[in-house]
Amino acid sequence: MNKSFLYLALATGLLSTQQAQSQIKIGNILKQVTGKNTSSTAAAGTPSVLEIGMGIKEALEIGTSRGADLLSAKDGFLGNMAVKILFPPEAQKVEKTLHGIGMGKLADNVIVSLNRAAESAAKEAKPIFISAIKQMTITDATNILLGSKDAATNYFKRVTTDQLMEKFKPVITTNLAKVGATKYWGDAAGQYNKIPLVKPVNTDLSDYVAQKAIEGMFIQVAQEELKIRDNLGARSSSLLQKVFGYADKNK
Repeated sequence: MNKSFLYLALATGLLSTQQAQSQIKIGNILKQVTGKNTSSTAAAGTPSVLEIGMGIKEALEIGTSRGADLLSAKDGFLGNMAVKILFPPEAQKVEKTLHGIGMGKLADNVIVSLNRAAESAAKEAKPIFISAIKQMTITDATNILLGSKDAATNYFKRVTTDQLMEKFKPVITTNLAKVGATKYWGDAAGQYNKIPLVKPVNTDLSDYVAQKAIEGMFIQVAQEELKIRDNLGARSSSLLQKVFGYADKNK
């Protein structure tokens, strides 16, 4: 019995019924593509286990690198409504109030500075994603290839979120001060807190912006993942065409 298939078969005992059925399907495919026969399926372009692993890693390296580059550019966050960072939910009343009393420019400065800090932090994401890709197993790669359309994004959420927060937060803290966010936020919160009868607002900006920056990064990664899965033109190499073409046939 093929070792990859045996590993997957043993693993099904630890999974729910639905997950087990999915793993059995993957195991059967692994058994098929690693077999020594030269069946018509193989001749038609079925990728080997090695090719599946290489193809997934190539696709994810392209997608995560592109996503990190887009978000780390000027206006990468600020100009993208899907990831743009706004006032914290508990502080949105601050923004509304400042606009209402003619201090909208101060509120706008806060938003610009929050997004500039996130754009600076996004530069730290690429090496973390690349490291996670290199550590990916054959089972991880196959699950991603034959899984849901956000399977890769979910993999990255699982293995990189803690590292991203560790890297992002100090960069964001530094950049919040550098781009003036700390001052703007202090001024905005100070002006708001002076208004009679309002409940004072105190928000940890570094933690908030880091969390929102990471959420934005995963949103961008999910978009890049969809391009590879759904857009034939995004499969930029013969290996990607072979691997994802095979996945198309096994949906």
